[in-house]
Amino acid sequence: MIKEIGHLGLVVRDIEESLKALSRIISVGTPAVKAFPEKKMKCAVVEAPGMTLELLQDDSDDGRLAQFIRGKGDAIHHFCFVSDDIEQDVETLRQSGVDMMDEKPRIGLRGKKIAMSMPSALNGITIEISEP
Repeated sequence: MIKEIGHLGLVVRDIEESLKALSRIISVGTPAVKAFPEKKMKCAVVEAPGMTLELLQDDSDDGRLAQFIRGKGDAIHHFCFVSDDIEQDVETLRQSGVDMMDEKPRIGLRGKKIAMSMPSALNGITIEISEP
């Protein structure tokens, strides 16, 4: 069952600049930026009281997130909902007519099982389901 919002995923052009800007707005330390060369991506997780933000940067010109940036600029890409039974929740979403990018859960950037919907699930915003 879906329990809570886990984080908001933001796609950004320049992760380092976005982290600097964010640190001027809220007092959080600057998190480590983790590179995923095999996926041509970078990720940083900002933990703040009451919220978690996941910043994502595409290091390619033609990746899915690079296309997102060209169309929308720096923006919210997805909401992550935490699930205590991800397989069941993915199946429930599918049966409810939600088109899923991931028909079955897979391991995400942070080492947890996740499944992503198509952006059409929420009028252009992707939904991520994640184990805790």
